[in-house]
Amino acid sequence: MPSSDNHKQDFRPLADRMRPQDLNQVVGQAHLLGEGKSLRQALDAGHMHSMLFWGPPGTGKTTLARIIAQQAEAEFVSLSAVLSGVKDIRQAIEQAKLNREVHQRATILFVDEVHRFNKSQQDAFLPHVEDGTITFIGATTENPSFELNNALLSRVRVYVLKSIQPDHIVSLIEYALLNKLNGLGSRQIQMSDAAKTMLAKAADGDARYALTMLEIAADIAESEDGIEKIDVTTVEEVVSNGVRRFDKGGDIFYEQISALHKSIRGSSPDASLYWLACMLEGGCDPVYIARRLVRMASEDIGNADPRAMQITLNAWDIQERLGSPEGELALAQAVTYLACAAKSNAVYMAYKAARKDASQRGSLDVPMHLRNAPTKLMKNMDYGKQYRYAHDEPDGYAAGVHYFPDEMTDTRYYYPVDRGLEIKIADKLEYLRSLDKKQPEKR
Repeated sequence: MPSSDNHKQDFRPLADRMRPQDLNQVVGQAHLLGEGKSLRQALDAGHMHSMLFWGPPGTGKTTLARIIAQQAEAEFVSLSAVLSGVKDIRQAIEQAKLNREVHQRATILFVDEVHRFNKSQQDAFLPHVEDGTITFIGATTENPSFELNNALLSRVRVYVLKSIQPDHIVSLIEYALLNKLNGLGSRQIQMSDAAKTMLAKAADGDARYALTMLEIAADIAESEDGIEKIDVTTVEEVVSNGVRRFDKGGDIFYEQISALHKSIRGSSPDASLYWLACMLEGGCDPVYIARRLVRMASEDIGNADPRAMQITLNAWDIQERLGSPEGELALAQAVTYLACAAKSNAVYMAYKAARKDASQRGSLDVPMHLRNAPTKLMKNMDYGKQYRYAHDEPDGYAAGVHYFPDEMTDTRYYYPVDRGLEIKIADKLEYLRSLDKKQPEKR
């Protein structure tokens, strides 16, 4: 943590005043900056290299880039991919060339939200990273495998930053209360332990958010005998809307829907409800979740429990009719039902196999006995000839009839599992196959 500076009033936001000035002051990221860890070793040895910081908001990506530049005694040039374009990139490169050729000084070019640059903008960095004009440091909250082009990725080392743990955020809060909020001693601020813990948890791993909310809480805290007191009620007021990390279409979005799907598939109703709640609290469209639940009912449950499909469709309908929050309870009911239902991916696997055959074998002719013959011409061409109407057969089954194209032998795609209703389905299919064996094939 940075040392206290009580010589003058500082009007910068608290989060900026709290920004660490060297690696020893950084809170969290011990997996990168701890003794003997990869990034720490490289920086202590003075081995500058281009890199990419990937992690959630408020985990220190910009701060680390600044510290690296300071430690390397390099010029720090910052761009935001949200606000900058190719012209800004060119200006930054020209400044870097001037630093190298005239001032004999290295340049670290920091690009925040680098995933927002398109491919051509990302490509603009490549030759200058290659020839050493710049040391590139990018920051992103999105998965770089999807958002950055391979050419740029191959020239940087990716470091994953983790969310700041609540106990570390509590430490930051306590340091701020002692050194950064009281200023020159004109303010006396007290915060209960319960309020600190509540704020740390509400921050959801985002240290910047915690410090911003702390500053707001201090501004609205009630004063008693000259002491401004921040209690649980004060914290509840400033974090009432929460800060759950969720980005519609972003990396965390896909992580959480994956967790929901896999929890349902794994028959864990409790974990399924948790991930459902995380997504809804984070602002996910409930209708999107409803659509995904219908898919899960088909993919992971299928004929083991056909009721799952109807229950998810009902939940979707209820959500659209009632909206939030009433409709979300129907989604929760559907989620728990899916998690507890018998599981089978037999239909899913069967359809994949059938699609593969249909794609690879091309357009095979429909056998004559399976074709309709609505006209006299078609009848004269033997359309529908020798077709056996199953309802007129014993057990309602035309034993021995071939339903595949002539070029294909009977193929099995669907293998019911030994769970739920598919137990009875398997028995039925086995019985029908036994009838086929007793009767020669007829068309």
